[in-house]
Amino acid sequence: MPKLRKSRRNRPPRSAARPIHWGGTTAPATDRRTNLAIAIVAAVLLTAAGVYGWQTLSIRWSFDTLAGRGAEALKRIETLPSAGRDHLAPGQAYAYPDPFPTSGPHDLSWAPPGLYETQQSPTRLVHALEHGNIVIYYDEPGAAALASLREWAALYDGQWDGVVVTPSPRLGEEIVLTAWTKTLRLEKFDAEAAAAFIDAFRGRGPENPIR
Repeated sequence: MPKLRKSRRNRPPRSAARPIHWGGTTAPATDRRTNLAIAIVAAVLLTAAGVYGWQTLSIRWSFDTLAGRGAEALKRIETLPSAGRDHLAPGQAYAYPDPFPTSGPHDLSWAPPGLYETQQSPTRLVHALEHGNIVIYYDEPGAAALASLREWAALYDGQWDGVVVTPSPRLGEEIVLTAWTKTLRLEKFDAEAAAAFIDAFRGRGPENPIR
């Protein structure tokens, strides 16, 4: 009996290209390029996050080292009596007896942590002190000092334990650090002394101490 030959009518041509399947669907070349671009962006972001994290740890380690070396400077801190914690009425002004106040009546709002290039309201700065922030006054301390202050203000930016750096004319190279009822004046920026002061009083304001 002769063999029957199968029909080729329903078979695909040998030269027909087979589609590439991704998850059961055809993936156009544009989709593959998009996936590649996403992967590259993700890798760049992860690398940047790692670098930022390492830089932050490096700044924190450097700060802690400086603070440990500056303990002797804490003997020069001036402690002042508290002038109270009353809130002023909205828009009400108040004249402090000290150009660098460390307590007293203050604004309902406070100066958030950060380095400022314009003078901040004293009543808002005192409220920041009440929160447990450190307020540092500067004028022309030098580029290296300003860089350190900027790094510390970025490192410690919490509402209850931050660092506020604000300009004050006529200080020259002098730096004035304040906490609630505490003051330390430095003729020139001393990183060890400044770090020790910040570490000693940051986060220990009367409203909500967290350290």
